[in-house]
Amino acid sequence: MEDRLARIRGGGPPRRHNARTIAALTGNPGCTRRAVLDSAGADKPALAERLGFPARFGQSRFAITRGNAFEAQVKADGGKELLRLVAERLGVPVPEGATWTDLGADDDRPERSRAALTASGNGPALFDHPLLGLDVAGTRVHLEPDLVAARLAGRFHVVEIKSFPVIDGQADPGKVAAAAIQSAVYVLALRELLAAEGHDPELVSHEVVLVCPRDFANQPVASLLDVRRQLLVLRRQLARMARVEDLLAAVPAGFTVDPAADPATLAAALHEVPARYAPDCLAACELAYFCRHEARGQTGALGRPVREALGGVEEVADVLALAEGSAAPEPGQAEAAALLRAAARLRADALAGQTA
Repeated sequence: MEDRLARIRGGGPPRRHNARTIAALTGNPGCTRRAVLDSAGADKPALAERLGFPARFGQSRFAITRGNAFEAQVKADGGKELLRLVAERLGVPVPEGATWTDLGADDDRPERSRAALTASGNGPALFDHPLLGLDVAGTRVHLEPDLVAARLAGRFHVVEIKSFPVIDGQADPGKVAAAAIQSAVYVLALRELLAAEGHDPELVSHEVVLVCPRDFANQPVASLLDVRRQLLVLRRQLARMARVEDLLAAVPAGFTVDPAADPATLAAALHEVPARYAPDCLAACELAYFCRHEARGQTGALGRPVREALGGVEEVADVLALAEGSAAPEPGQAEAAALLRAAARLRADALAGQTA
């Protein structure tokens, strides 16, 4: 199996996962192409460049600098302000004598993180830069988060510090959703660490504390994110990738995506493994622009709600034909065809009313 995965990625070393890439797995769990490439550790950014469809997401240098400055501000003075924010948001008294442990500056970071996070006692404590781990497709992935694990009232809470603003009590829904998914990765990793040491994994709360700047100032504000749903999806997708033999059963035996290959050869190879493109992929997957180009004329390119509402009508041309009544619906398409014809009549009536 390892030999086959190596052939798929072109023989090079597997690309390391991080919390962002693991979180992105939950965004489109039905995409076989992504699951296969991620299981093999393929270099998707290099593939996208070679195919002529480079990824266009990521933080600007300015945003990274701003985020680092805000994080340093929140963590200043041994996390005193951060502790107050977390305690008040959780509805518990601000504890006295809480300890602050920076686990990022130690040569023996894995062992020190394990020992610190699983030590006996439930006193108030903040743990910065813990090293966590998860198994992804049979490979141990080390996660090096900038987050803080807060232990208050005997339970751990993952604390995510983000630089996007909360304006009039509202933050960008897409950014909040991305923070929730990424936080779920850390919650799962921390729970597995405690379970491996004989502790109750439920000591890690499913409520994550998100700290962001309020309005257009740098005053921090904390809110709670319930990540139970994200945890369920994440576990299901990781379990799917763990069954890599089943995943590869439907992949052609000679399938390979060596980034050094000719672009036409690469594109032909990728066409052999089905993708499940949706517009959401543009913010999470390096191959999204290639898959969008491939999905032209398909209903899936219009979004998941459209794909689901049309009930298996995959081509836009077929949708138009059913709406016009020039094509008979196939078995299983009768309900979608009725909806399309009704929508076409409503559109025609609306256009007629505008010209009257």
